[in-house]
Amino acid sequence: MSQPTLPQHQDHPRSFHDSKFVYPVLSRRSGGISVGINLNPDRVCNFDCIYCQVDRRSESETRFVELDQLLEEVDRLLEAVRTGRLYEDPKFATVPEHLRRLNDLAFSGDGEPTTFRNFDSIVQAVADIKQRHGMHDVKMVLITNASMFHRPVVERGLAILDANQGEIWAKLDAGTEEYYHLIERTRIPFQRILDNLTAAASVRPLVIQSLFMRVNGAGPDEQEIAEYGRRLNEITAAGGSIRLVQVYTVARPPAESFVMPLSDSEVDSIADTVASATGLAVERYYGSPG
Repeated sequence: MSQPTLPQHQDHPRSFHDSKFVYPVLSRRSGGISVGINLNPDRVCNFDCIYCQVDRRSESETRFVELDQLLEEVDRLLEAVRTGRLYEDPKFATVPEHLRRLNDLAFSGDGEPTTFRNFDSIVQAVADIKQRHGMHDVKMVLITNASMFHRPVVERGLAILDANQGEIWAKLDAGTEEYYHLIERTRIPFQRILDNLTAAASVRPLVIQSLFMRVNGAGPDEQEIAEYGRRLNEITAAGGSIRLVQVYTVARPPAESFVMPLSDSEVDSIADTVASATGLAVERYYGSPG
């Protein structure tokens, strides 16, 4: 299904007024307002994805998470959403009425959120604030590369998410080790990601996020997409549950100039191939306004 792109979809700054760690965005994938929680203000990440819009070459103004301030910012922004004051802000004043809904609180930002040392504690603290505001049905979303799922502190954090309307949106951008390293530029082995995805999906359903793009003018070939489908099938064959696959392309300026978005028809072709090969539900998101 085609998802229209609004100007706010393409503008996702990691700050909002005087907030340093918490920011609202209009998210096309969530279909409403998402409150982002940035646990990596130092812009350090264990992936260096070629399509990421985060500038990792310049020094950030904020290097450490100030926990008390972060939680205060969450509380203040949820109050602004609950009372409608958010839509008095010029950036959000033109948001259509049907999108003026708080869909989720998303652990995302300028790096991999599960590398945060006290990940389980901060997830619990944010969940407590959400409950105090009576937002019992609002989801908590972890947007992650799945590299740290095997660590006990992360396993505990995932369990807290499970108990608080949590969803895990996990990255899988490749079907082969070679293409994985081309896109993600990390020392973490591809098999570690696949093993972590399988283990996590065996406990709760996952949403798989997959961004495909042109690299030096060429998109992923048919063999790469076929292998990608096989990786998804291996996860489900091992007992893992995948609720949804999100196939999308570049929508904001990427880290590298040799990265370009796929056309709408190319996104459609990949999504159709994946749906046919896996039998999974697949959503598609385009790079062009629509």
